[in-house]
Amino acid sequence: MGSERIAIFDTTLRDGEQSPGCSMNLDEKLLMARQLEALGVDVIEAGFPVASEDDFAAVQAVARECRKPAIAALCRALPKDIERAWQAVSGAARPRIHTFLATSDIHLEYKLQKTREEALAMIREGVRTAKGFTPDVEFSAEDATRSDWDFLVEVFTAAIEEGATVLNVPDTVGYTVPDEYGRLIRHLKDKVPGIDGVTISVHCHNDLGLAVANSLAAVAAGARQVECTVNGIGERAGNAALEEVVMALSVRRDALPYETGIHREAITRASQTLANITGVQVQPNKAIVGRNAFAHESGIHQHGMLSHRSTYEIMTPESVGANRTSLVLGKHSGRHALGKRFEELGYPLDKPALEKAYKLFTKLSDQKKEIFDEDLLTIVRDGLTQVPEAFKLRAVQATAGTAMFATALVTLAGEGGEATETAMGDGPVNAVFAAVDKLTGLKGKLVDFRVHSITGGADAVGEVFVQVEFGGVVQGGKGASTDIVEASARAYLNASNRVLFVRRSAGTTAAGPAGRQEVM
Repeated sequence: MGSERIAIFDTTLRDGEQSPGCSMNLDEKLLMARQLEALGVDVIEAGFPVASEDDFAAVQAVARECRKPAIAALCRALPKDIERAWQAVSGAARPRIHTFLATSDIHLEYKLQKTREEALAMIREGVRTAKGFTPDVEFSAEDATRSDWDFLVEVFTAAIEEGATVLNVPDTVGYTVPDEYGRLIRHLKDKVPGIDGVTISVHCHNDLGLAVANSLAAVAAGARQVECTVNGIGERAGNAALEEVVMALSVRRDALPYETGIHREAITRASQTLANITGVQVQPNKAIVGRNAFAHESGIHQHGMLSHRSTYEIMTPESVGANRTSLVLGKHSGRHALGKRFEELGYPLDKPALEKAYKLFTKLSDQKKEIFDEDLLTIVRDGLTQVPEAFKLRAVQATAGTAMFATALVTLAGEGGEATETAMGDGPVNAVFAAVDKLTGLKGKLVDFRVHSITGGADAVGEVFVQVEFGGVVQGGKGASTDIVEASARAYLNASNRVLFVRRSAGTTAAGPAGRQEVM
């Protein structure tokens, strides 16, 4: 008899995006959604449509674009929220409405100012309304792990009676521990009438570092859907990491005899794509996708690895797509070969995009002896940006030394043609940023600056991520080059172009973080 299947519900685009510094525009959400579809997730929670016009547009676009997974829209148990959610996902091949209401006494008293009876009435009405739009309705009891267990039985009984097909038991604040969570799932299975006919889902936060452990305990107790995010991003300390849940189920099938539909070899690609979109890199020792996850420095470990890999590796880098492939292409290679490799990496390019990528590729191949897949991913993510560029970098030159002030000369191309400015700073990068400000007319304040090498060697491509404050609004930017000053200029200009795009779209762009709602 085959193993039972665990559905993977990915909320990277909703809960993950609520993580500070991880906001994405529509094109970036679509890029990530395509990666999630290629990864094989069962459900993509694409956003919170009522939160803003941008969220609504993103959910609607993902629903149109991704046809294999179910597309879920989150909404409070309020008629206007539910109707807006349905408008966003109605074009999906498999639409799901995901509605929620807090059920813990602390939330009922201090956040909602509702009695338990009023909450039950809202839940019934909310699920009934959602069911009128689509047969696939998920109900979540926010802060379930701090709720009264007997009241949860009433809540989920009411949700089932009104037509919910998935019941989510969130550990909203990362409060529970594995044994307790498992007992709660078993209690609900024993006490809620009709629960065998629906799917029990779990959504765990990582405040105590137990999100993955709690999720697995719930699976062992009877949950059949796990809600998680790529790289574990999310509110506060994040959510259960998709890659950790999936690989735990894969490696330990002796203890956890369940399977998923995830294409494990696509895990690293999805992780890298998200890190490049958000600029939030995973820690080196992060399980599964950290750069040290398969690194061995100890002499004893190295000896064991040389004897047999299984001595110190319980899975292979190749099993999660982490093998480093050298691409034997150079500046004389043709567009067809380059396009084929991009397609293999999960980025099929149309003719105009391939032409632009080819120009960037030939420029890079003049600078580097070896081209790696990571270099190509940088081209397709950073070089083929979807954000309209009010200004384009034409040239940058900086000088610095111990006995002189740093100076920079920057040339940008804009609507009025090319212009050049010089500026001084306390370092070459600072001087470049000051020159860019002069040319764009913006005044940015650097909040965060990070750089890392994408590939090895002295000619490695360096990738720079910045967070820049423009008039109280923080915008991220990224850029890559074999020259770190140029990469810094590209990252800062990318942030400047983003804020200009947002300002020009202000008529249709909703408010920033203040308009977001922290849920589940």
